[in-house]
Amino acid sequence: MQEKKPYLYETHLHTYPVSKCARAAVRETLEAYIAFGYDGVFITNHFLDGNINIDRSLPYEERIHFYFSDYEEAVCIGKELGIRVFCGVEMSYGGTDFLVYGLDKEWFLTHPEIENMKYSARLSYLCEAGALIIQAHPFREAAYIDHIRLFPRNVYGVETYNACRTPFENNMAELYAEHYGLPEFSGSDNHHGGKQKFLGGMQSETPIKDEWDFISRYKNGELCLIRKEIQE
Repeated sequence: MQEKKPYLYETHLHTYPVSKCARAAVRETLEAYIAFGYDGVFITNHFLDGNINIDRSLPYEERIHFYFSDYEEAVCIGKELGIRVFCGVEMSYGGTDFLVYGLDKEWFLTHPEIENMKYSARLSYLCEAGALIIQAHPFREAAYIDHIRLFPRNVYGVETYNACRTPFENNMAELYAEHYGLPEFSGSDNHHGGKQKFLGGMQSETPIKDEWDFISRYKNGELCLIRKEIQE
């Protein structure tokens, strides 16, 4: 009997030009994920409060249209190439990052007030709107990060495996999730397309239909963490 194929989904992915720090454009990135054996990707570029490649003085609506441009391009290219593309967001607060799933462009266009909210209030507001919020790489250390912030009461889960972080940082994230009773999550945090050496994401037994299907399956414990090394 043939073994059932798992379905692989990237959950933490940056593309150029929206994410200023990304080094791979949309088409190149999607082609790489097809080669990696993935069935779908969530585009989670840096939001307006992060490393986004646009003038922050521009009107909110203009920045939102730019923000979703890579995702919209990816949807079109994904249909051409045969890989599913889903919507996600990565919000930032002084180097503390959150992955947000379940809210679309129209929601953000009609809620400019989020920019002026205290961060804990913003996260609660997003949750009330139905979003799934995951604290990304909570123990990441870098020169530009002043200190580590944890938001265990404002998130649903924790990215305990980030393919770009050290084993120590990921192990600390596991301890954080365990002691606060928060579900674990995995993502690559890929900024380099096909040059990524380690990959993360979430695995499903059957295809994911849309963002809400993904959220439901994750909350029901139906998804498994991906930890994958790309062999040369």
